[in-house]
Amino acid sequence: MTVFSKFAAIAAVALVMITGTANAQGASVAFGGLKHDASLPVEITADELSVDQATGRAVFTGNVVAGQGEMRLSASRVQVQYATQNGQPTGDIDQLIATGSVTLVNGAEAAESEKAVYSVSGAEIVMTGNVILTQGVNALSGEKLTVDLKSGSGRMSGRVRTIFRTGGSE
Repeated sequence: MTVFSKFAAIAAVALVMITGTANAQGASVAFGGLKHDASLPVEITADELSVDQATGRAVFTGNVVAGQGEMRLSASRVQVQYATQNGQPTGDIDQLIATGSVTLVNGAEAAESEKAVYSVSGAEIVMTGNVILTQGVNALSGEKLTVDLKSGSGRMSGRVRTIFRTGGSE
C-alpha cells in the first residue's frame, strides 16, 4: 500500500468516525433474526380489553405484550382486527395495529417506533414514525421500516441514518 493510499484510507476512516453515520433515502437490510413463522398462535396480555362484536375488533390497552413464537410486540395499545368472510368475523387474526411506544423484539434484533401494523396473513410488519432498529451494536433509523417475516428481509426508508461500529475498543 502506498503512502497516499494509506493516507486516503485513514482519512476515510476518520471521516466516518467523525460523522458517525451514513445517510441514504432508503436501505435494504437483512433481518435474519426477524425471520418468523406467522402461523404460530398469538398470545396477548394487557391491563384491559374491550371487544366490539359488530366490527370484529378487540382493543387491548395498558402494558400490552403480543407474543408469537420468539417474537414480542409491546405497546400502549394494540387493536386486533379479525379477518372477515361474507361480512362476518372468522375468528382468525388479520392484523395487529400497535400504537404508543411500540417495541418489536425477535432474537438479538429490536425495533422501536410510534406505530406498527402486523399483517398476520401477509407475514409483514410495517413500523412508522421515528423508527430505530438495533442489530447487535449497530443501529439504523428512519421513518418507515417494512419487514418481510417469511424471508427475514426488510427495507428502511425516509431519511435513513445508520451507525456502524468498527472493531476498535470503546
